[in-house]
This record gives sequence, C-alpha cells and structure tokens, in this order.
Amino acid sequence: MRVCVVGTGYVGLTTGVSLAFLGHEVTCIDLDQEKVDMLRGGKCPIYEPGMEELLAEAAPNLTFTTSYAEGVPGADVVFVAVQTPSAADGSPDLRYLRSAAESVAQNLDHEFTVVVNKSTVPIGSGNWVDAILRDSFAQRADRPEKCEFSVASNPEFLREGNAIHDTLFPDRIVIGSDNPRALEVLNHLYRPLINQTFTPPSFQPRPDDTTAVPLVSTDLASAELIKYAANAFLALKISYVNEIGQLAGKVGADITEVARGIGLDQRIGSRFLEPGVGWGGSCFGKDTKALIATASEYKYEMPIVQAARDVNQRQREIAVERLQSELRILKGRKIGLLGVAFKPNTDDLRDSPALDIAGLLLARGARVKLHDPIAGERFRREYPDMAPHLSETLDGVFDDCDAVVLVTKWAQYLELDWGKFVGLMRTPIVLDGRNVLDPERMARLGFKYLSMAG
Repeated sequence: MRVCVVGTGYVGLTTGVSLAFLGHEVTCIDLDQEKVDMLRGGKCPIYEPGMEELLAEAAPNLTFTTSYAEGVPGADVVFVAVQTPSAADGSPDLRYLRSAAESVAQNLDHEFTVVVNKSTVPIGSGNWVDAILRDSFAQRADRPEKCEFSVASNPEFLREGNAIHDTLFPDRIVIGSDNPRALEVLNHLYRPLINQTFTPPSFQPRPDDTTAVPLVSTDLASAELIKYAANAFLALKISYVNEIGQLAGKVGADITEVARGIGLDQRIGSRFLEPGVGWGGSCFGKDTKALIATASEYKYEMPIVQAARDVNQRQREIAVERLQSELRILKGRKIGLLGVAFKPNTDDLRDSPALDIAGLLLARGARVKLHDPIAGERFRREYPDMAPHLSETLDGVFDDCDAVVLVTKWAQYLELDWGKFVGLMRTPIVLDGRNVLDPERMARLGFKYLSMAG
C-alpha cells in the first residue's frame, strides 16, 4: 500500500520505518529540512535502539521529504503524527494538528484515502479533523471530482527504548472509525502484523509467545479514549506503588517484597509496580492532564487520575527531602544526579524527574552535577541554562560529592564499579531513586544507602 506519514518524531518515525520494513511504500514528511537530510543519510535524529538498523533495511521502500505534494497524492493512508503539547489549561495544543490537516486536504487526490490520527488527541478530535479536512478540501479550486477520504484513529502504545519491538510485536492494534471502508483499509494495512507473517529483523527476533496480534476495531471516540485510559491506568499503577512505598518505609516493610507479593496476583500483574522517583516522558503527564481537562468540559471530576499526578510530583519532592533529612543542610552541598533522560534507552528529556529534582536542589542552594551516558548532547541543546551542571565523566559527579542520586535506570549505572568512586566522595551517600541497587552490597562498599521509602 502507499502510505504517507506526517511528522518524524518518535511515533511518526517508528510508524513510517516499520511499515516500510513490512513492504509498504512510505513517504515521511517533516518540515525540518535538517532532520529530513539526516534521515535521507540514514541517520536517526532520536536515540532509539535498533532504529538506524531498521532504517537501513527499510530504505528501498522509504522516502523523506518536506513537501506535502510529494507524500499525500496517491496515498491510501495518511498518518498524522505531529506533536500535541499541553496548553496552559492542560488541554492539548492542536495548532500543529490543524496545520497538518489543512496541508493534507490541499493535496488529496486519491480515489479513497484514510487520514489517521496517530497523535494522541482529545476525544472528539476525529470529528474535528474531519471537519477541517472537508472545509479545506472544499476551498480548493483544483479539487478532483473522484476523491473521497475518511478519518480514523489509530493510537500508539509504544515505549521509548522499545519502540521497534512494540510496533512489530504489539499487545494489540486499535483502529477506530465511523466508516467501515476506512476500517477495512487499516485492517489490510496491518494484516502482516496481525497475522505475524513477516520475517522479523535479525536484531529484533519475534518473541516465542507471539503468534497473532489482537485487533480492536471500534468507533472513533472509543479508540481515542482507549489511548488516554491506558496511559492513565499505567500512571496510576506507578503512583500507587510509590504511595505504598512511603507507607512501607514508615511501618518497616520492604517495598520490594510488597510489590512482588501483589504483582504475582494475575489480576494485578508485576509490570509498572516499580517504586522510585516516578514517571516522566511525553505521555503520562500530558495524557493524564488532557484526560482531566476533557472531563472538566463535561463538568466531571477525575480525582483518581488527579491523585496519580499529585503522588508522582510528590515523589520528586520526597527525593530532595530524603537528602535534606540526611545532610541537614543542602545549601553549599554538592549533589550528583545519575541520569537526565526520563528512562533508559532514550535521550528524551520531557518531564524527566531529574530536571525537577535538580531544580529543587538548586533552589535550596545546593551545587548540582548531572551525568547521562546518552542524553548529554540533547540536554545541552534543550536546557542551555543548566548545561554548566552537566559532567562528561562520572569522576566529575562523584568527586567531593556529598550525595549521589540514581535517577535513571541505565544499565551503565547498574553495572558500575561503585567501589571505585566511594573514596572520591566527601560523604558517601547514595539515594537509590529506582530501588534497583543492592543495599547490603552498597553498605559493604562503604556507602550509606538510602531508598525512596520513608
């Protein structure tokens, strides 16, 4: 099939490259010429394991351009995967989506095209995009007579750092439209994934338990709500275990064993029951905020979702409070933060706990040093005011340091020769912000180990 993808961020790029790998003819549009040039050269503008390898394998079926006129005409499916950042009131800022929809409408010429909202958008956006498309299309003096189109929703559920795996071997595929023909087109597009009939890339073998992928085919509004409801539930799960973790610290319980004990219940499951400094990234914060904003439009409150947000923010504050409780005075103290990306295997800094923790420490007069094995370059570019606090080396973090906080669960930090650095510190204190270090081992090495549990 002929596919056009508008936007080459995490979602758009992964979608386009994966569909091209499956054999579809894909054109990706991005208005950033520098990014397009980079992709044409086989270089990935984001850090995502395996993406450049998949980009190379998919290259024969893949085109990158800044022109809608090169990508939209003749396309069976047009994915719109532009950013939808949060506005001041929590609702998504849809200006990029509007602009993309108008540009798509100006270039539609196919007998039937499905325009797919791949961006995470508020419930009802499908109808809104449909109206924009029809208004813009009607204004064209050159509009073709035999040209039909329909809007669909196809939310993504990929995890940064595991985007290729989650695209090729998803838990489910959700498609939503009020037009049966649009659903039929998307069903055909995704048939290789649904039936798992493709040969997987050598670096990403098919999991043994993956035989077929469930397809949820539904209406527009339901597909849009599925995305928000899923992310809000996962955010709630993380915040819940963090709240239990604070209680565990007060009553003398081991939160690791508590999480294991409840996670073995098949009705609950162990995933996302990992206590620590909380979630970050582009999805959970933005989507929970948008869900609350959408509900408020209908005069409906969502206290459970709001509580998940409140608990998550509190975890970042608790990290600073744990340090202050131990050091008594933070002013003038040197605190090292290991990790600035919001999670390992990505360079994404959006809503990263490390940024909040660093800001809180600086506000209290502490000296802060940050380190990240991958995200340093992006950190300097996106946060130039904080760039002087970034250290190229781990020695620069540990040297004369009063405490170190493990913020991001990078493998490099878990496998670190911690004993090598204990002698560099003024006071060898480690706050395990991800609850992944062995307290007994750290104590044997000479560290005072602190967990996020109270």
